[in-house]
Amino acid sequence: MRHAIVLSLALFAAHQAHAAESAPPRSELVYEAIVDIEPAVSLGQGPLGERRMVPIAGGEFHGKGLAGKVLAGGADRQLIRSDGVRELDAIYEMQTDDGVILSVRNQVLVRGEGAERYAFSRITVDAPKGRYEWLNQSLFIGTLTSLRPARNAVSIKAYRIY
Repeated sequence: MRHAIVLSLALFAAHQAHAAESAPPRSELVYEAIVDIEPAVSLGQGPLGERRMVPIAGGEFHGKGLAGKVLAGGADRQLIRSDGVRELDAIYEMQTDDGVILSVRNQVLVRGEGAERYAFSRITVDAPKGRYEWLNQSLFIGTLTSLRPARNAVSIKAYRIY
C-alpha cells in the first residue's frame, strides 16, 4: 500500500512538472494591408439580420520581410445583426512582390463607434510551401480601421500571436 501511495505521488509530481502553465500570449505586427473596397451590395434581410457583400478592388500590403499587392476579386460578406454588431467574413488573395499568392480569410467582429468601437479579427493566411510557409503555422489577430473619407479603403493590421 505504501508503495502505491509513493508511486501515485511520484506520478502526480511528474505530471505537474510537464503541465506547466503556458506564458501569456505576446504579439508582433506582421503586416499592414490597405484594402480598397467598392460600395456595399445589399443581399437582403435574412433570419439573422441584414446581409451585405463588399467587393474588394485591390490594394497593397507591407511588413517585415513581406510586401506586395492585394488582388481584386475578393469579397467581404457581412451580417448586420439585430443588436447592431457586424460580423464580417472577408476572403481575398494577396500577391507578394516575388509573385507568391497568399490566400487570406479575415473574420471580424465590429461593434460601436468612435472611442467605443471594437473591431478585432481572426486572420488565417494560406501560403504555399516555401518562403512564406511560416504563415501557415501561426495564429493571427487583426485590427480594422476605415480610411474614409480620404480613401475608400480599410487598413488591416495583422499581428502574429506567440
